[in-house]
Amino acid sequence: MKNFDSNYTLLEGMYRDGYFPDFLVDRVKDLMQDVVGLLETGERNLEKIQNKFDEMTLAINELQEEFEDNDSEIETVARESIGETVEYILKWFDIDLDVEDAIRERDW
Repeated sequence: MKNFDSNYTLLEGMYRDGYFPDFLVDRVKDLMQDVVGLLETGERNLEKIQNKFDEMTLAINELQEEFEDNDSEIETVARESIGETVEYILKWFDIDLDVEDAIRERDW
């Protein structure tokens, strides 16, 4: 089992940009931490890992309206920040899964 990099800031780009309400970025971060939690157990089954990423992505999709209600949206900076964070997670845990596949369920 391998713990996630404690020096890495999940969604750093979104936190740095005042356009995104921190409380909503925190919710996206919590969803990502659920995936990290699975990977920290040592899970290597790609189907289970993909299912967890799908669950995360579908939950992020559901947050879009709440972002809009708070004068924000999941747009370019958010997409890049989410993608970069997912890519880092995959590399950290040496998961052979393409970032585009990992977030294949996105509609943002």
